[in-house]
Amino acid sequence: MTVSRFLRSPERVARDTATHIQQALQVTGYSPNLQAGSLASGRSQAVAVIVPNIAHSIFADTLHGLGAGLQLAGLHMIVSSTGYSLAQEEQQVRTMLGWAPAAIVLTGRMHLPATQLLLMAAQQRGTPVVEIWDQSPQGEAHAFQQIGFDHARVGALMAQALAERGYLQLVFMDSGVEEDFRAHERAQGFLAKAASLGLEAKHLHAAMGEPVEQGGQCFAAWHAQQGSAQPIRCGMGFANDLLATGALLQAQRLRCRMPKEMGLLGFGDFPVGRYCQGGLSTMHIDGERIGQACAEYISQRLSSHGLSVTDQPSQIVLQPRLLWRGF
Repeated sequence: MTVSRFLRSPERVARDTATHIQQALQVTGYSPNLQAGSLASGRSQAVAVIVPNIAHSIFADTLHGLGAGLQLAGLHMIVSSTGYSLAQEEQQVRTMLGWAPAAIVLTGRMHLPATQLLLMAAQQRGTPVVEIWDQSPQGEAHAFQQIGFDHARVGALMAQALAERGYLQLVFMDSGVEEDFRAHERAQGFLAKAASLGLEAKHLHAAMGEPVEQGGQCFAAWHAQQGSAQPIRCGMGFANDLLATGALLQAQRLRCRMPKEMGLLGFGDFPVGRYCQGGLSTMHIDGERIGQACAEYISQRLSSHGLSVTDQPSQIVLQPRLLWRGF
């Protein structure tokens, strides 16, 4: 019983006893059978985490904060990447549920109907379900806990910020990934805000492919279309910093006058944008804090034995902030 307690919560075992147990584990090479433990309890100590892209630093920060927080609660992550595919997400949720996870974390609130049914059934069985990096608009019902922000509102904030800098024409370069719904919502918020300010606005779509390259090519094509009639004081928002970095490099090659005649505003505060010549202005998201808040919520829910019938999922808002560089 003492060894079992040490394996679950080592801080609950006396220091000398813990030392003896640790030495015995090292000598024998013992590793607990977690599968047997989950069969006994009906729940594993693993949290299923599904993100769109593991390679992006923006999601890596979230995974770091989430993993560190879960470890404090004696939980571990099983991570998978959807590649921005809702069909892939459904398959991964179905597979993950087969391992009886302690909780499920998904990126975004858009899911296929079949996925939604799986998640609702899991939550009814007492498994916490959390949607991170997203938030339903005010007044829109949501079935699961949400930790993030309203992407349309962030897009509107980007347009407002560029307009306040005196840019008379606004442009948004959207993601070329069809199911990158959060980027598309930022685009719609950006364009709607521009229209409400009475400003001319254009919606560009980068092609699929390596985003820095595609951002540069999309910018170059747009710039060529302007010809001699290129507008003065043009502000351009981007779906992410990688597209914005490609556009910035291309704008420098074309000798665009920045920020006097053109201002670029990315999203995500990727490391690459910080080291561009002149610096890339961006919307900074505290991805690590999103992960930490998620871990705190899951730990609290598991300690209180899940979501009760009378509880309603809430929203934890972690709003991005503007970072101006080169202005």
